[in-house]
Amino acid sequence: MSKPIFKRHTDHMPDDCRPGFDMLYVLGDKWTVPVLGALTRDGRVRFSDIEKALPISQRMLTLTLRTLERDGLVQREVFASVPPRVEYELTERGRTLMDSLRDFVAWGFANHDAIQESRRQFDDGSD
Repeated sequence: MSKPIFKRHTDHMPDDCRPGFDMLYVLGDKWTVPVLGALTRDGRVRFSDIEKALPISQRMLTLTLRTLERDGLVQREVFASVPPRVEYELTERGRTLMDSLRDFVAWGFANHDAIQESRRQFDDGSD
């Protein structure tokens, strides 16, 4: 059994909290959501196209894709060509996650102005 690429700090949590927080740690990573977004736009995508679309190092893209593949969110396919061609696409599980992320982003847009106002009031010390 392979070791996780990124250590997740959920060992201290009660068992009934771990599944949700485990995924929040994955999604909270700097590159997970942008990589997932790059995959949703075009369906099956070559590694080099993801790398070109994002300001991400090759190493970090590789680690992020491995984590997503390990979690069953992304499927990797290698084609025997010279040079080898590698393509990635969302799995069904990954697509259902993107549905939830779209809802979350929609909530962010719907509440953005009110949140900015709350922050302004808090920073100004007014209620």
